[in-house]
Amino acid sequence: MKRHKIISLLNTETAAIDILIKGWVRTRRDSTDFSFIEVNDGSCLKNIQIIAEKDLSNYDDIKKLSTGSAVAVRGDLVESKGGGQKWEVQARHIDTISIAPDSYPLQKKRHTDEYLRTIAHLRPRTNKYGAAFRIRSDLSFAIHKFYKDKGFKYIHTPVITGSDCEGAGELFRVTTIEPDKVERRDGKTDYSTDFFGKAANLTVSGQLSAEMFALALGDVYTFGPTFRAENSNTRRHAAEFWMLEPEIAFGDINDNMDLGEETIRHLTGYALKECKEDLGLFGNFVDKNLLNNLENISSSDFIRLPYEDAVDILQKSGVKFEYEISFGKDLQAEHENYLTEKHFKKPVILYNYPKNIKPFYMRVNDDDKTVAAMDILVPGIGELIGGSQREERLDVLESRMDECKLSKEDYWWYVDSRRFGTVPHSGFGLGFERLLMLVTGIKNIRDVIPFPRTPGSIDF
Repeated sequence: MKRHKIISLLNTETAAIDILIKGWVRTRRDSTDFSFIEVNDGSCLKNIQIIAEKDLSNYDDIKKLSTGSAVAVRGDLVESKGGGQKWEVQARHIDTISIAPDSYPLQKKRHTDEYLRTIAHLRPRTNKYGAAFRIRSDLSFAIHKFYKDKGFKYIHTPVITGSDCEGAGELFRVTTIEPDKVERRDGKTDYSTDFFGKAANLTVSGQLSAEMFALALGDVYTFGPTFRAENSNTRRHAAEFWMLEPEIAFGDINDNMDLGEETIRHLTGYALKECKEDLGLFGNFVDKNLLNNLENISSSDFIRLPYEDAVDILQKSGVKFEYEISFGKDLQAEHENYLTEKHFKKPVILYNYPKNIKPFYMRVNDDDKTVAAMDILVPGIGELIGGSQREERLDVLESRMDECKLSKEDYWWYVDSRRFGTVPHSGFGLGFERLLMLVTGIKNIRDVIPFPRTPGSIDF
């Protein structure tokens, strides 16, 4: 018999017979002649009510069902005689797949996020986290469809790489050398006998590889895990996270800003349209202003202004910030929040950043003090997107690499691309978990990743 999803049953317009549902018991309460069992299979926020009458052959076993137990229910979908639901299932047979003991951690009460992080293997069974991870799934699909419809090619970039895209050195090393057999040469670790014959690490970005394919296939994007060995325990940082990274062939900084804005507006609008029930939970219990905020983002034209103008606004704001702001300093979260939540009250795109605070690959502007970089800031999150027009001029790129003390030998293939058919191109990185924080109102990045990797935490 075909298994039915609860979401399809709850949305149907007609009753049906020969229904098979498999899921987990949320609650059970007994009456004189029957039991009410609430079952959820993870397909949607709502449970479906099962009516189990006492004349069922295994009714005594049914009365032993506890919260967390797994069942298979065969019966008829009928109109509910009680309030709170349109449909319920009149059970003809209930198979007990497993019985959860009394020690099952998710009893019917409110659990803190901190506690649920300690049982991350079970928290998707709660309403909040089930909704969060369904939204994560839906927005993953939305990203692929959006870029497919725009003609972008999806490429898979390496997880293991010899490059440090950001140049910050916050890398996880990948090695097969036993710690007690590490050899040193000229004061440095000798990787010549390692698996790859040189130092290797987990990627911090797929951008450099994506650029190579943009110079061959046209517009491309990559969407996958990236890693930062940054010893930070803030609510916005994780050691492993997902990045969307599109690369536009023959595109300049303006094309880049257009695509970034369109991407955010589309994805927030998609969530409002396609994830209504799950978003309703977050709008009711996490952030009362969530839906209004998403409507504002999905329908607003984003503000665009140079970094220098943003610094001027912040300096003249009259606000005493914890971190002083001046030209040549990167903006902190408090500065980003002021611009998006207090001054403009909508998303803001900053561009033309000082080159001394940006990586080597960003295109140097004619003033020789700024680069064609852009960040998109959104209310409640701050920076959601960071990107740039890439430096396509060979001589300027090599000069920037010298300034940043990067070895041209290590990046020979990247430099090579500027020799053979180079063209203007641009791209950005969107932190997927930050997007999910924006869409759900969840304040901690650990709560939008199935199994978060943060300093001192790798239990699952």
